[in-house]
Amino acid sequence: METSFKQTTSNKVERYRLFLPQFELLISDEKEEISVLANTAAALREAFGFFWVGFYLVKDGQLILGPFQGSTACYRIHKGKGVCGTSWSEARTLIVPNVEQFPGHIACSSLSRSEIVVPILANGQVKGVLDIDSNLLNSFDETDRRYLEEVTAIVAKTLYY
Repeated sequence: METSFKQTTSNKVERYRLFLPQFELLISDEKEEISVLANTAAALREAFGFFWVGFYLVKDGQLILGPFQGSTACYRIHKGKGVCGTSWSEARTLIVPNVEQFPGHIACSSLSRSEIVVPILANGQVKGVLDIDSNLLNSFDETDRRYLEEVTAIVAKTLYY
């Protein structure tokens, strides 16, 4: 059964509200990490048209590139480095309106202009991060934070509990 996440409404809150139950249903019966993360990245990109959507997973003391949708990306990010590494070390969501103004930003793509990174929290630990980039400045806000934190909570519940 094919699931379509493409929304016709331009209201961001409504799009997220329509997305979440479909997304939860998509991944609810799957426990294979790579499969769940791959479909999550694809579903988010399809539903919202993000420039780049992907995951970095905590392995061997660093973030390792996981499933993603978009152009090529950095393979490894150290804790506390760049937006992803900072989100991991602080265990909190970071919204960056202009990546060029973020101290220590790691430019995996010169086309990326703004970014949101959401940690995947399970059992009090960061298991990885959801990284979403835009090729436009100021693309992300508190609405994105709220709903993308719900997405990562669903992923954590599905995979890590």
